[in-house]
Amino acid sequence: MSSTNATVYLISGANRGLGLGVATSFAARPNTIVFAGARDPAAKSLTDLAAKYPNVHPVKLTAGDKADNEAAIAEIKKTAGHLDVLIANAGIGTYFGPLATTPISEMRDHWEVNTLGLVVLFQAAHELLLASPTGAPIIAYISTGMSSLGNFFNTGMTPYSSSKAAANFLVKVLDAEHPSLISMAIHPGWAQTEMGNGGAINLGLPQAPLAVDTAVAGILLRIDGATKEKSSGRFFNLVSHGPNPWDNPADEIVW
Repeated sequence: MSSTNATVYLISGANRGLGLGVATSFAARPNTIVFAGARDPAAKSLTDLAAKYPNVHPVKLTAGDKADNEAAIAEIKKTAGHLDVLIANAGIGTYFGPLATTPISEMRDHWEVNTLGLVVLFQAAHELLLASPTGAPIIAYISTGMSSLGNFFNTGMTPYSSSKAAANFLVKVLDAEHPSLISMAIHPGWAQTEMGNGGAINLGLPQAPLAVDTAVAGILLRIDGATKEKSSGRFFNLVSHGPNPWDNPADEIVW
């Protein structure tokens, strides 16, 4: 496989959940190179994935850490020579409670990872990403329907939802500032990840309603075939919709 002709992906938070599912899906495709970013690139999930697919390269990538992000991009440049698709998936959503008693430390922690993590990652990657030989590089931010102001639903996860809403704004900025860059936010649905199930239990549900494989398929649907004209600067929803208050009624979510 020639790295020159291969599609090169970087996925943050790739050691579990949606990130691992997306990395696995891309790795199984022909002529791809997948950089799977995680705080611990030696995690068993990633070493197993790399053992199965020699086109997978785990890299150390800590959200918001400038040195880590720059080192990961340097490794991508050295190994593959270019970067075509960046999926900013790493995130945290660990606090539940009313805003009146939410610790400021929780606000800072969530904004550091979920908002500033996107800034640090793009600043490290932008030169390599914008030089993609496709001429149409993609950055996809894995967001949440809970960040929508126009379709507001209060889950008690204010640090998480507000930090994601701020990052959504950054997606719009990137679309406006870079004519060739396809910049999008994706709500993959309320998936049965560790974070998703934790939120469900907090709301009195046994687990999140959506299978991880279904959510991963929804992410891939938005990335595959994306164009500046039809995809960039938009906030996409999973294809399937439901009647619950946390569901969004259309393929695109109001910001």
